[in-house]
Amino acid sequence: MSAASTGSEAARQGAWRAAASWLREIAIVVVGALIASTLLRLFVAQMFVIPSGSMENTLLVRDRVAVQKIAGYSRGDIIVFRDTQDWLEPAKQETDPFKRALVFVGLAPDENSNHLIKRLIGVAGDHVTCCDARGRVAVNGTALNESEYLYTDPATGRQVEPSAVAFDLVVPAGTVFVMGDHRNDSEDSRCHLSDATDGAPEGSKAFIPVENIVGTAIAVVYPFDRFHGISRPRTFEGVAPGGTPPDAPVLTGNKVVC
Repeated sequence: MSAASTGSEAARQGAWRAAASWLREIAIVVVGALIASTLLRLFVAQMFVIPSGSMENTLLVRDRVAVQKIAGYSRGDIIVFRDTQDWLEPAKQETDPFKRALVFVGLAPDENSNHLIKRLIGVAGDHVTCCDARGRVAVNGTALNESEYLYTDPATGRQVEPSAVAFDLVVPAGTVFVMGDHRNDSEDSRCHLSDATDGAPEGSKAFIPVENIVGTAIAVVYPFDRFHGISRPRTFEGVAPGGTPPDAPVLTGNKVVC
């Protein structure tokens, strides 16, 4: 073999080694990014798609919402939670393995129908009532000014009332009480206060177990023209602490029918 052929073969081998090294580096970066994205989704933040109009006008149908999982939750926060109380029809599972993989690693929003998003109104031990003489929801005796976020009809400019049905309750231990911002289009905790299940006290299905809470919504991230952060309304700052949480719901007054 001539010196020229030997040199050419060595050059080709060197090129292959350089390409293999480059591909190996790319693979390490991609795998590392996927691992980091998955960990972020599992423990830090996740995207969800708004499935209904129950949170209008704060959140619109098909908005992509970022939900953080690190900090806790408080009254006034918008929370995403798993539906284990059978508020919805049985969940439709995603069958496309590619899309499921993208959701798992956090590169696509979770559109699973067994998640719901509502505003947290009362925590365990809170006495939540509606309505006072001015038609307002009150928590531990403090009336809420909900004009900041309740749905306003764009055609008439009229804002929905805080609740078309009256209720008086104490939130049981280990749970929270939630309502949608579009009160006339939200089958929330109010609508399950008269539900009864075998072996459970009346109204148990109305309250969301805290272990079902995925996290709190912090921003609308898509569509881009709706990008904005989500903050806790100031009206909740003046709410006093609740009492000792009861083991079961405490319901006063007539049965609630939505």
